[in-house]
Amino acid sequence: MKVSLNVGGADRMIRLFVGGALIWMAFSSLLTGNMAMVAYVVGAVALFTGIVRFCPAYVLFGVKTYSDKLE
Repeated sequence: MKVSLNVGGADRMIRLFVGGALIWMAFSSLLTGNMAMVAYVVGAVALFTGIVRFCPAYVLFGVKTYSDKLE
């Protein structure tokens, strides 16, 4: 089964930056307790979806920011 890409270039960069920033803030103790755990989870999901360029939530809502023509 082939998975179609649905996360485009700008969307991908935002996900990678936000995911990395959240994980860094939790790791460097800027966020503690429950907020750190949430930052780790949200950051990991953002990084993963940015790396693989596929977001399951986009499939549910019918969103696609990836364009086959441009990339």
